[in-house]
Amino acid sequence: MARKFRVVVNGKSYEVEVEDLGTGAAAAPVAAPAPVAAPAPVAAPAPVAAPAPAPAAAPVPSGAGEVVAAPMPGKILKVAVSVGTVVNNGDMLLILEAMKMENEIMASTSGTVKEVRTKEGDSVNTGDVLVVIG
Repeated sequence: MARKFRVVVNGKSYEVEVEDLGTGAAAAPVAAPAPVAAPAPVAAPAPVAAPAPAPAAAPVPSGAGEVVAAPMPGKILKVAVSVGTVVNNGDMLLILEAMKMENEIMASTSGTVKEVRTKEGDSVNTGDVLVVIG
């Protein structure tokens, strides 16, 4: 099943579609052992399925808002906003160091900062939610 995400890179918004290959790989082994032992395959997919929804549910904000995600893995050098800060499209939110370069992460929309999910010194991965703007 493919899922769509919006990714902001250097202030430009891109819509990407990601297909979960882990689910398809898990389904093939489950199909073969199913006739041999039904309880074993039932136990195996449950732990595999449990971690997958947890990361997907965590980055999605509960209320309406624009999610600013990390465009690449790196370390947060500076957070320039806090909850309640009013930002305009293109305002700097934070600085992400990646591959010994400082990358300014900009607001992709105007609004008020609802959440700041990172702090200075944190290591982040691609797609991690950094800021939610409402």
